[in-house]
Amino acid sequence: MKLKLLSTIFFFLIISSFSQTKILFDATKAQMAGNADWIVDADIFNLKFTGGPASIGGLESNPQQYPTPSQSGITSTTSENFWTGGISAWAVDCAKLGYIVETLSYNKSITYGDATNPQDLSNYKVFITVEPNILYTTSQKTALINFVKNGGGLFMIGDHDQSDRNGDGADAPTILNDLMNNNTVSSNPFGINFDLNNTGNISSTNVANLPSNQSLNGTFGAVTQLKYSQGASMSLNNSINADAKGLIFISGSSNTGTTNVLFATSSYGSGKIAALGDSSPADDGTGDTNDMLYFGYSDVSGNHQRLIMNATKWLASSNLDKSKFDLDDFNFNIAPNPINNNEIKLSYFSKENSNFSIEIYDLMSKKILSNTFSNNESGFNSNLIQVQNL
Repeated sequence: MKLKLLSTIFFFLIISSFSQTKILFDATKAQMAGNADWIVDADIFNLKFTGGPASIGGLESNPQQYPTPSQSGITSTTSENFWTGGISAWAVDCAKLGYIVETLSYNKSITYGDATNPQDLSNYKVFITVEPNILYTTSQKTALINFVKNGGGLFMIGDHDQSDRNGDGADAPTILNDLMNNNTVSSNPFGINFDLNNTGNISSTNVANLPSNQSLNGTFGAVTQLKYSQGASMSLNNSINADAKGLIFISGSSNTGTTNVLFATSSYGSGKIAALGDSSPADDGTGDTNDMLYFGYSDVSGNHQRLIMNATKWLASSNLDKSKFDLDDFNFNIAPNPINNNEIKLSYFSKENSNFSIEIYDLMSKKILSNTFSNNESGFNSNLIQVQNL
């Protein structure tokens, strides 16, 4: 009876923590400038961008931290116009999964490990930046890279070359490349580079043949097509990061190669990265009425929604299994006489193969004390319980 109770408590803690996943959308980098509105929601439209950061005195969206109405009112049938923003459909879908959605407003700070900042990255599982138009500072780049390194998920969406919307001389592909290549932690740690080009208007069904890949074949459905309305392709460097992987490619290109990539993923440390070279697939067609927005999110028979949400769920998922988080795929066992000096021995056995992990968990400190892996299986990560904040 004790073992059953402990097992139930353990599963409850995992599920509870998973449901409390917090997603932070970046609005500090002029994502609202020009003919763009890459935000979740805004109640006020009073910002302007004249060659740099936002200031008061214009008509652009000024998104607040918490979208309104409250996301507690979202149900499975809530429409995307519940909130007013160019990527509100994405955020509503996140809320439907039980994720807590927040915005980092234009005048807030990007930090990691700063206990004085209530929106410090350590409080979130996923950070999403869509077409940033201001360079990240040195300290911000350090924070973002370390956030990923220590288990965070980063979703980067760029745009085509020369897409500078606020007139400061830097566009999204340049800014994202600078984040990855010119930081104090590691040069190009993700193995991803945004090409400085413009693909034009293209559509591709050149999807990698990876049936178990969660971004391509996740719970939102299989992804079979991606449409770019002028974006930038990407190139990968597997000599720097072997985990950098192209999932969708320009038509006619090798779908196992490292060039002409339209959508890519990678991992770094215990964190994950998703990268898309065009902002149009995330555009839900609503938001700032002063901007011309398009219905990209629901385009190509819903493939964009499936791709973006599959990838978001993958970024937010536990590192227990890199392909998917499904308790039914594993046998969880607690050793006989499990409690000894406030310690529990937990065993995870994959039903798909012989991989396993045995971990000693301290009930008092809530940390893994030791672990044993089979086959050097990185999917069974000793940071599991710490990542889940149990």
